[in-house]
Amino acid sequence: MSSTAGTAGGSVMAGHNRISTQALTSLARAAAAEELGVPPHDVRADWSDDDGLLALSLVLPIRIPPLTTVLRDPARVAGFGGSIWERAVAARSVILHRVTELSGAQLSRVDIRISGAAISEGGRVH
Repeated sequence: MSSTAGTAGGSVMAGHNRISTQALTSLARAAAAEELGVPPHDVRADWSDDDGLLALSLVLPIRIPPLTTVLRDPARVAGFGGSIWERAVAARSVILHRVTELSGAQLSRVDIRISGAAISEGGRVH
């Protein structure tokens, strides 16, 4: 992403700003990790071109309660934000908006692939 003009004290300055792919990837990993409650190092983020916009593909595990706990108390799933499917669907738009807002990059979509489960006693972390 670049810009050909900026302002300083009301005057226009020539130049450009760029956000590296590495910085965008770090931002995307952090946003996904925060939203789905896993460590950022467990998130893999890849970028592709989607008709001039950026498409973000994420692969990560998702936090779930222990299955024995869910068998005893099915309401525990709600404390994690719903089913795995519901959480992944809801996370897509949150991550897209957060990455767009913080970076200024234009994302067309966010695709999420859940690669595993991280068992956790606690609910959603925010």
